[in-house]
Amino acid sequence: MRIEITVAKTSPLPAGAMDALSTELTRRINEHFPDRSNSVSLRYASSNNLTVMGADKQARDRVSEILQETWESADEWFVTD
Repeated sequence: MRIEITVAKTSPLPAGAMDALSTELTRRINEHFPDRSNSVSLRYASSNNLTVMGADKQARDRVSEILQETWESADEWFVTD
């Protein structure tokens, strides 16, 4: 399953957040879909978007939920110095 997330350039994230989000999201995706080969990529673009390729609707919906949960729990996994 290939997951692509774009973040709007107009709302940049703090330094290190993109890497931390990618790492945490990859960990969570692999926990829920251990039998698949998963690839997560994040980048800046003109708008926020989530694309899930190689999955059925139920898996895409679950990936969207995992992304939402990961974003909402950023205080737990994203530490700034």
